Amino acid sequence: MLSLIDSANPWLAGAGLNAILLGLVWIAPKKLLTPAGLFHAWLLGVLIWGTLGWQGYVVVVFYFLVGSGVTRIGMAQKEIEGIAEKRSGARGPENVWGSALTGALCALGIGVINFGFLASSPQFLVSSLQSLLLLGYVASFSTKLSDTCASEVGKAYGKSTFLITTLQPVPRGTEGAVSLEGTLAGVVASVAIALIGWGVGLINLLGIGWCVLAAFIATNLESVIGATLQSKYTWLTNEVVNILNTLIGAIAAMLFAWIWTSIFA
Repeated sequence: MLSLIDSANPWLAGAGLNAILLGLVWIAPKKLLTPAGLFHAWLLGVLIWGTLGWQGYVVVVFYFLVGSGVTRIGMAQKEIEGIAEKRSGARGPENVWGSALTGALCALGIGVINFGFLASSPQFLVSSLQSLLLLGYVASFSTKLSDTCASEVGKAYGKSTFLITTLQPVPRGTEGAVSLEGTLAGVVASVAIALIGWGVGLINLLGIGWCVLAAFIATNLESVIGATLQSKYTWLTNEVVNILNTLIGAIAAMLFAWIWTSIFA
């Protein structure tokens, strides 16, 4: 099946495959995406398949399925407490790009390289940049799934939640709150996506460590932003914070890899 798809124009194949898969999502009993969210998810899927092929697509689909599933954990109780995601967890355009903009930019960068725009540059530089962008791509989704799982598991099962800046006890669902249960769930989630990225050949074994470390740092920095800045600035919406979160995760992972290579290569 994949060989047949790969033999076709990747952009046309991506368009057709995404139309089929998102059509199935649309008719599913549980609405995972709004109508507008479906269209934007289709655009994202086409972009990822066209630039990274099925390997990159597997990563984003894994994030979407697990992230959507974990959002629904304890949904009834979270809705009663007023801390559930809006629309019962159905993703709209703002959620799609809040989660995936950083990854999409990394994929576009890889597309630029693959299309030969840097053909005149030294090959080792092109190869290094491609490896870093692939790492950034996986790290961005590793970071976002870590954040999603930490937040949703913490809101559903967190026995004690503390404000990250003061460590004072606060109610579940408070911006900037952290819990042991949520933190552990976030680490497991970041490991899972990093392993997927390694399994499909996007990153090497060391890259798993960079993704997990970067996700942990970025997820906690996002909690700091939530506790200190988000309530002060109206433009700092959850979606903007998500973009900052994934951007921090991607840049951190790439920096770790670059520094390690510079020292030990």
